[in-house]
Amino acid sequence: MAEGVPYAIRVKGHLDDRWAAWFDQATVVNHENGEATLHVVIRDQTALHGLLDRIRDLNLHLVSVHVED
Repeated sequence: MAEGVPYAIRVKGHLDDRWAAWFDQATVVNHENGEATLHVVIRDQTALHGLLDRIRDLNLHLVSVHVED
């Protein structure tokens, strides 16, 4: 596993697997409620902000961001 902190980032809307590479090799899980969770290991705060910037630039609605246990 890559060094860093595992995060779960939830957005509104479904994402297909091709977005995994765009989101730092995230695992994409789509939920029945129309939301998607990106499970990704983030190496530092700069990388986290970069990922959140991509979410903003794609006009995705951010639901939550939290560190996974």
